[in-house]
Amino acid sequence: MKLPLIASQIEAGVDRALCFSHGQLSFTPMTQIYNYHLFFCTHSRDDGTAHCEQHGAQSMRDYAKQRVKDLKLKKVRVNNAGCLNRCNLGPMLVIYPEGIWYRYESTQDIDEIIESHLIQGKVVERLQR
Repeated sequence: MKLPLIASQIEAGVDRALCFSHGQLSFTPMTQIYNYHLFFCTHSRDDGTAHCEQHGAQSMRDYAKQRVKDLKLKKVRVNNAGCLNRCNLGPMLVIYPEGIWYRYESTQDIDEIIESHLIQGKVVERLQR
């Protein structure tokens, strides 16, 4: 597989994961690996500008990760992310494969996102940004 082909496939979207197995590069549909992949912006700044960590983003991400484990949700991944460039809206998380953005303020918001979006497949419109 030539590198330009790989680059063009990567640019095609986030619905595939680049996998390396047995000396071969391949693209696997993301949903074969995860049903949902959550990215919490946990970026912090020391220059006085807005950032998600000033709202306790890391502890909220840790809470979400533990809730997913406690609920035994399969094929769900919860990760930290660097700056997602939505600092003035923060704290923010984005869920793939849909690319739905949420602003949350409390563990109750996280619980609602998990229950509605991850379990029932329904977007939490009041938190969507």
